[in-house]
Amino acid sequence: MGHHQIPETMKAAVMTTPGNIIMEEQAVPQPADDEVLIKVMAVGVCGSDVHYFEHGRIGRFVVEKPIILGHECAGIVASVGSKVSRLKEGDRVAIEPGVTCGRCTACKEGRYNLCPDVQFLATPPVDGAFVQYMTIREDMVFPIPDHLSFEEAAMNEPFSVGIHAARRSKLAPGTTLAIMGMGPVGLMAVAAAKSFGVERIIVTDLEEVRLEAARRMGATHTINVRNEDALAVIRELTNGVGVDTAWETAGNPKALQSALYSLRRGGKLAIVGLPAQDEIALNVPFIADNEVDIYGIFRYANTYPAGIEFLSSGQHNVMSLITDRYSLEETQQAMERALHNKSGSLKVMVYPNGK
Repeated sequence: MGHHQIPETMKAAVMTTPGNIIMEEQAVPQPADDEVLIKVMAVGVCGSDVHYFEHGRIGRFVVEKPIILGHECAGIVASVGSKVSRLKEGDRVAIEPGVTCGRCTACKEGRYNLCPDVQFLATPPVDGAFVQYMTIREDMVFPIPDHLSFEEAAMNEPFSVGIHAARRSKLAPGTTLAIMGMGPVGLMAVAAAKSFGVERIIVTDLEEVRLEAARRMGATHTINVRNEDALAVIRELTNGVGVDTAWETAGNPKALQSALYSLRRGGKLAIVGLPAQDEIALNVPFIADNEVDIYGIFRYANTYPAGIEFLSSGQHNVMSLITDRYSLEETQQAMERALHNKSGSLKVMVYPNGK
């Protein structure tokens, strides 16, 4: 991929107002000294993208001007800045979407996901990946093996959330785990738990399609909470003891309470999904009496190399989660599909440089 192949302009899918995406012709950005230019090959649609598309905000992050969405992405290095040493033109790469300062206490501790100055793709006001080309600092870019598809590399982003939850909640072989909510993050969390050697994975959801997908990802027991009492089933499966660890991935208050009550004494609860409301009633005496450990999970840190290794190992069929594929020109339809077809669509993928 010589320099001559990089065009001067590119197409970008810009959300002008919530729910409205138009195609714009933009200049292809120039990488700074420590940046690389990426030809974007695959972008997954994430729940947060859909939330901005529908509501124009997530908590303190508000869309105040046109923004480019998309942050689960992978592509090819098209050119490199003058000081870049780790990467070269033509490298196939996964992109970690949060560029941190590297200097604050959180960054120094290795908990850079908590960096107050993070520039995270598609989090206002930072533009995202629904473009043909984008620049990003070289340390956020990770080479992938030839046999790993761009789609799988893009899905390393939601997969990373599961890896981070696994590390924070000290998952280990022999752990019995319950995961509430089988959206894309929940499904990738099942795969992550499997990578950590967990053999008993009990999952809940309302949609049969998602529970089927969870079984493909390695869930050993699925509970449809439309017609089954999750707690009763979990008690039965664990001989009345409860699970060692529970993760709530959907930000659903009822599911969070259910996750808490599913635990054995001394169990661990990870809060992976962000609820829409600020306060949720949780039984504090129950938490204290049972010495429950509660972990907040915010994105991930130091997960990308491990995630790429796990996904490259061939033990996960994450490609089977992709239900819908769209070109960049069809980004509006892709977002509408992800928003309105929650029962049938698992992962929606956009291909900025052609399918």
